[in-house]
Formats: sequence, C-alpha cells, structure tokens
Amino acid sequence: MRNITRFFVAVAFMFTAFSMAQSTVTGTVMDAEMNAPLPGANIVEKGTSNGVSSDFDGNFTITTEAASGEVVVSYVGYGKVTVSFDGDTNLGSITLTPDNSLDEVVIVGSGLIDLAEDRKTPIAVSTIKATEIQEKVGAQDVTMTLVNTPSVYVASQASGFGDTNIRVRGFEQDNTAFLLNGQPINGMEDGKMYWSNWSGVSDIASAVQIQRGLGSSKLAISSVGGTVNFITKATDRNQGGFASVTTGYNNYLKTTLSYSTGLNEKGFGASVMMSHWQGDGYNFGTKGQGQTYFISLGYKINDAHELNFLLTGAPQWHDQNYRKRISDYLTYGKKYNYNYGYLNGEYLSLRRNFYHKPVANLNWDWNINEKSNLSTVLYASWGRGGGTGSYGTGNTYIDNGVTDNGLINWNAVVDYNSTVPNRIGDASTYTGSAIRGSMNNHAWYGLVTNYENQLTDNLSMNVGADLRTYKGTHFRQLVNLLGLNGFEEGGISLQYPSSYVVSETYSINPWSTMFNYADEDERVDYDYDERINYGGVFGQLEYATDKFSAFVQGSVSTQSHIRWDRFQYVEAEEESESVNNTGFNIKGGGSYSFNDRNTVYANAGYYSRQPYHDNIYLNYTNDINPLTENEKILGLELGYTYTSSVFSASLDLYRTSWKDRVTTSSYTDGDTNDLFYETDEGVEQLHTGAELQLTARPFRALRLKGFVSVGNWEYVGDAQTTTRDENLNTLSVEMEDVDGGKVGGAAQTTFGLGFDYEILERFSIDADYRYYNNLYADVGAIKENLELPGFGVTDAGISYKMLVGKNKTNSVNLRFNMNNVLDEEYISESSTAIKAEAGDQTYDGLNVNNQVYFGNGRTWNFGIRYNF
Repeated sequence: MRNITRFFVAVAFMFTAFSMAQSTVTGTVMDAEMNAPLPGANIVEKGTSNGVSSDFDGNFTITTEAASGEVVVSYVGYGKVTVSFDGDTNLGSITLTPDNSLDEVVIVGSGLIDLAEDRKTPIAVSTIKATEIQEKVGAQDVTMTLVNTPSVYVASQASGFGDTNIRVRGFEQDNTAFLLNGQPINGMEDGKMYWSNWSGVSDIASAVQIQRGLGSSKLAISSVGGTVNFITKATDRNQGGFASVTTGYNNYLKTTLSYSTGLNEKGFGASVMMSHWQGDGYNFGTKGQGQTYFISLGYKINDAHELNFLLTGAPQWHDQNYRKRISDYLTYGKKYNYNYGYLNGEYLSLRRNFYHKPVANLNWDWNINEKSNLSTVLYASWGRGGGTGSYGTGNTYIDNGVTDNGLINWNAVVDYNSTVPNRIGDASTYTGSAIRGSMNNHAWYGLVTNYENQLTDNLSMNVGADLRTYKGTHFRQLVNLLGLNGFEEGGISLQYPSSYVVSETYSINPWSTMFNYADEDERVDYDYDERINYGGVFGQLEYATDKFSAFVQGSVSTQSHIRWDRFQYVEAEEESESVNNTGFNIKGGGSYSFNDRNTVYANAGYYSRQPYHDNIYLNYTNDINPLTENEKILGLELGYTYTSSVFSASLDLYRTSWKDRVTTSSYTDGDTNDLFYETDEGVEQLHTGAELQLTARPFRALRLKGFVSVGNWEYVGDAQTTTRDENLNTLSVEMEDVDGGKVGGAAQTTFGLGFDYEILERFSIDADYRYYNNLYADVGAIKENLELPGFGVTDAGISYKMLVGKNKTNSVNLRFNMNNVLDEEYISESSTAIKAEAGDQTYDGLNVNNQVYFGNGRTWNFGIRYNF
C-alpha cells in the first residue's frame, strides 16, 4: 500500500513539475518602418516546433514547453528577432525591421557607402530596397527600378539588353555619380555608364539609393545631377539561400542560385550567387545572353576588425538596335531593326555588344573605439570586350545588300566578297566587307578610405582619400571575314606603313575576350592607349542637435592624363604631352526641425570639375584641346519634409547652373545608316525645378505613393558645334546661338501614382502609373528644339508568398509583372529635331524623317523564388 501511495505522489509531482515548467509568453509584433502592427508574423519557441502566428493587431500568445528560454519572431521579408523569456512574460512591442533596410544590409564598408542616413541634414533622396528590386525588375535593366522617383527619366529600352540610359534632373549619365559599395564606377575617360557591363547589379543589390542634386557623397567627385549608390550584398551573417527561375516575353529565361554559409564561431563566412539569362529582346534582332557571378568571403577577426572580399562580374553579349526614321517604322513595323539579317538561313547581327568586367574589392572595417572608426576598400576591375560593326564596304553600298523587308542581305555581301581580287579587302579604298570588333580593354585599380570621429555629442568629423589609376586600350580587330581571306592594312598605320594583310579573326564570346584578343600587328583601323591617374582628399564636419543640424564638406582632386597612339604617329612620337589639372568642390547646408514631424533644410554647393579625358585631346588624336577648362557648377536646394506613422511627404526645390561644359549627341544618316557625332563645347545650362514625393499607409494592407517633378532646363549663351563621323574624323565646326533652347533627352515634367495592396495574407497586387511631358529631342544645344508628344505608362504586378518548411521559416515567392499594361505606343527619345512643315508627312505631329526610338510595348515576366 505504501508503494502505491509513493507511486501516485511521484506521478502527481511530475505533472505538477511539468505544468510549472510551462510559461505563457505574450507580445505585439510591430513593423519598424510604419510603426504599425504586423499580422501573420511567426513566433516559434527556439529549439522546438512549437509556434503561433500574430493576429491582425500583431498580438500573440504562446505557451512554451519550458520555464525559460527564447522565442524567435520572424516574418518573410523581415529580419528575425530572438527574445528571451523567464516564466510568464509580456514581451511588449517587438519591432521587426525589413531585411532589405539599409541599417541591416550594410555589413562592410559602411563608412564608405554615402547613404542619406549617414548625415542628419536632409537631402533630396529616394531609396529602393531589395524586395522591390527583386519583384519589379523582372527582365529589365536595373535602371528601371528608379523610374518611380522624381526627376528621373530612363530611355533607350528599345536599343537592346543593357543599353538603357538614365538622366537625373535632366543631366546625362556622365554627370551623375554612380557608386558600388563606395567605389566610383563611372568611366574615367568620359564618365559614361554602360549598363550591360553591370547587368548583374539587380541580382546582388541590397538597396539602391538615388540622391538627387548635391547629395551626401563625401568623395572628391562632383555629382551634377545626383549620386546613385548601389549597395550590394556582403557575407550574410545567417545561413540560407534561394533558388529562382524567371520566364518572360520573347523567350526570356533567367535562373539564379544563391547560398550563404553564415558566419561560424571563428568569424568566417561565405556567400555565393550565380545566374544565367537569355532572351530574344523586345525588338527584332536584339537577342542577348549573359551570366552573373558573386562571391563574398567574410572574416570577423574580433569586435574591432572585420574583413570582406568580394568578386563579381556579369559577362554578356547582346545585339543592338539603333534609332531610325519614323517613316522606316511605318514601313516595316514598330519593332524594325536594320542591324541584322540571315546568312544561308542563319541569323547574324552586324551590331553586337560583348563585355566582361570582373570587379574585386577588399573591405576593411576597423571599429577603433566607441567614437571613431575607419573604413577602407581596395578595389580593381578588368574590362574586356567591345562592339561589332562594318569594316570596309558596308552592306548599304553593295548591290542587293538590303532585302525587301529592310534587313541585311548577308548572302549578297558574301557574293560581293567573292569578286574581290584574291579575296583580300582594302579598308583604305572601301573594298571588301567584313565585321570588325571595336575593343575597349582596361585595368582600373583604386583605394577609398574614410575616417569618422564623433568629436563631441553634437559634432562629428569625416576625412578620407580617393586614389585611382586607369589604363585603357582601344583598337579594332576582325571578327568575321564573310568569305574574304584578309584585309590589306598597308598605309593605314604610320607604324606599319608597308603592305601587309591581317587575316586573324577573334571571338566575341565575353568569356574568351578576357584573354584572347588581337596583338598589335593584327589590329586594324586604330590602336591607342590612355592612362589616367586620380587622387583626391575630402572632409566633412556636421553639427547636430535634436532641433538643428548643419554641415560643411569639401574636397580637392588632381588628375593626370596621357595618351599613346600607335596608328596616327610614328613610334618616336606616339606618346602625347601629359596634361594635369586640379578641381575642387565645397558644399554645406543646414536643417531645422520644428517637431518630430516637420523639418526644413537648405543646401548649397560649388564645383570646379576637371574636363573628361576625351575632351582634353582633340579629335581622338594627341593634339590638346585649347578650349577645355574646368566646368563650373553651382547648386542650390531648399526642402521640407513631413513624417508620421501613416503619411510622409518631401518637397525639394533646386537650381543648378553649369558653365563651360561639353555635350555630345549622335545621329544616323537615314539613307546610308552611317553614324555621326555632334559635340557642343562651351555650353552653359541652367536647370531649375521642384520635386514632391508622397507615401501613405491609411491602413496596414494598403500602401500608397506618388511623385511630381516640374523642371525648366535650358541652355544659356552660345555653343561651338563640331560634327564627326563614326571614325571620329572632323566634318565641320560651327558657332550657334542656343540661348533659351530646351535641354532634351529627358522629360521635364513627370508625375506618378502607385499602390501596393495586400488582398489576403501574403497575397498582394501593385501598380504604378507614370506620365511624362515636356520631353525634347536629344540633339545637344540648339535654339529651337523639337518637343515630343507626352505619354503615360502603367506597370502592374501580383505577388504571393507561401510559407513552407517545418517551422514555416522558408518561403516560395511567386511574382508576375506586366509592364506597359495598356500597350501604350509612344516615342521615348529622338536624336533629330526636324520640324514639320506644311505638306510634310507626319506621325503624331512629328516629321517622319525624325530618327527616334519607340518605347517598348506590353511585356511580361513570371518568377518563382524559393528562400531557404
């Protein structure tokens, strides 16, 4: 009897102990951005499968299996939070921050990535985070992620994969600073951006921030239009990855795989990502294919030091489309492209861009103490590739060289080559026809470092340096002889005056071009090198209190330029005179906050910017241009911001004066399809405008956004116009009165509206509408520019996130995009400004002889992404 009694006592004790070991944990999950409840969040007792979800008001209650421990709070698209409990506990508000927020994604080099958050004095800024990039970019260039922001215009989508160009406040890409994790990536010769070289950025971007106007960049660079910061992934601290497949219009297909080990106990970690894409393009003859690779190796030495090595690249090739007369589109269709044809039934393009530009950088973050830190990046890039085109006699000069449907008759070209004596072409007499590659090979090395010190509670200081060296080599090589045995090159190069035949051809595969390209004695048409060295120092002081902030920032830089030309000069004279020039910039501003919601600010800056290398040497020779001098830029900005938990707005006013600048535009002869360049020197521009951004979240499931930008961008004074052919030979030089002429290439008036609505839990729809007006032809500086018709474009998408896995911590994301939903037919840009006269044939009020791009019509893509 006694034993039985003991047994029941023991059982009762175990049940009592078990019940005592349980705990009831409650709390509320909040969205950090909107300060609003986050329903559907997952709350799991760590180390178990025990979990619950938060209700519509973000509240949850979980009965744990242990008296104390931890719960993990997570939501797809947000960073996980682990919270401890001990017994029955009310955890209060648990705030989740989107895992694509800037505070979370910048793991290394944070002192170099000039984000708006790094300075308390406000600027005109828009940020696009990883989730939106992944969802909306689809089959488009990464530039398209910025279209729903004020004063931004993206054009040339119709030219081919990676050929878009972006303008900010009416300024071209060479006058906007682009940075990759604090590393300048504009071309050092001309400041231009070739987005096909950076097609992988959308795959690896954690965020893109565009700072319009003066911006917050501390580097010794002058961003006239603005600064665009691409912040890429680094070595993820948590283990996981994703696999995705995207398909779309005209045989578009993209596959991506990514995995991160997470940081182990010894501080090591690795993240890798690889993707492949291919498609036929929107217009005929714009096929493309490429890959992206990304490798990041991280090592946290201790709490003070952290290293990260990153290697990324995006080898690609894509066929290109050029502007054409409107009459050609009316004859052959809106997708017409004359740059391709068929040889013995096989597709062959005359114009193919191919490039591979690996980029490597080593970041070192040193947390010196609580008040100071040092961030340094050592980087390098090696570009190889170029673009193809005609060499010798073009197909338009050959009988039957163009088919009845306006394409290249490659069979006729081969037949013509069979009549050339000994099948040896001669470029000097335009005998024989082949395809050449214009190569741009370069090596670029640099270092950027920034020291930050919190001098007092209110005063902070930044000082740093920006060092770069660049060596570029430009030449042409043969790609396809089209039945010829070679080309006679005697007399073209002063260093090779005797008769000789070039017969070697080279691949245009972007992988092989890294190591396989023509030696000097196999190069044709031109061959020259450029060396550019750059050094700059910068500094910033900012004073900030709860109500007031003010900053002053300055930089000084020096550049040296030299050129070697092996075709236009004998060996003893191939090296040019070295040119050195110095520039500087200074900017400052202040802000005042009336309360937590209302802030006003003012910024001003003055830049003395050195001319680009291509403007220093005349006509692509060693002759130094006597007209070049530092460009002078004066920028003024005023702004107001309002912020609350459900509504925010920002108003920015700007005035930018730009003197002694150089602009270049191009056009194609409508009869011969020959390409010509026009350069305007000594031009002054004055850009003024206002920008308004709005966001609202009237309730948790609905997010609204909108923008308006109104600008007045004009030329001032006179301009000198130089016209050159495709081989850069000078054809004419003229002086022209351009005072009051409208700056073209970007819409001066834009507005947009958009929404994102969660219909059901994790199932949402979104749409954006944009309207563009006051868009003028991109013809450089002229007095009477041509205004293009205004137009509107609507994009829409559907997203669904399905939670999977044992603890519902993984997800399958489905995304469908439709761009230009209403299939709007519009002209996105024109390279000519031919006015319509009485009796002229017109299209939408425009003379049909104008050479234009039509924007892409309706396109679509659908993607599946598994996050694990």
